[in-house]
Amino acid sequence: MPEIIPNLHPIFVHFTVALLFLSVGLFVVARFVNPQLKEQWLIVARWALWFGAGITLITGLAGLYAYNTVAHDTPSHAAMTDHRNWAVVTIILFTILAGWSILWTRKKKPLGAAFIVFMLIAGGVLASTAWRGGEVVYRYGLGVMSLPKSEGEGHSHSHAGGGHSHGSDSQETGHDSNNMNDMDFSGMDDMTSDDGHDHDHQ
Repeated sequence: MPEIIPNLHPIFVHFTVALLFLSVGLFVVARFVNPQLKEQWLIVARWALWFGAGITLITGLAGLYAYNTVAHDTPSHAAMTDHRNWAVVTIILFTILAGWSILWTRKKKPLGAAFIVFMLIAGGVLASTAWRGGEVVYRYGLGVMSLPKSEGEGHSHSHAGGGHSHGSDSQETGHDSNNMNDMDFSGMDDMTSDDGHDHDHQ
């Protein structure tokens, strides 16, 4: 069980992002539609905010566990810490906004422009947090297992030309490579010198 816990963070974070962005969008757009549609959209916006804020607490706890258990180096630790700090601010903001919304709903008071402004600010913080989370995974490779070696029939790769091929495509690539070897590029030196882009890579 403990070995799958870090995987819970990316599961819950999808609900956090979807519900909270939905809530922000509906609260903003609902101000510009007809009264009947506005009331329906505000109901959805409130429920999305409440559920989103609740799930965000679980997302934060799962993320904190991953922060303390996933193997990392010094640069990725800095990126992880930055993501964690933004996440804490995001959780605090949306928890406050959810409480604000619940209180005003119980009092049957409309949520004014100030609430919408803070929702937009919280949405911006959420976007920044999500961006940094993506950086942690896709730029620093945290929590990503190394790819297996390509073995077996149909998995022969040729990276000399910057590309790769599978199965029957590799035969076509081989023919293309032979054709490239037969071509005469003796005039290319003159062309590069004329353009001023002749580089010495010794």
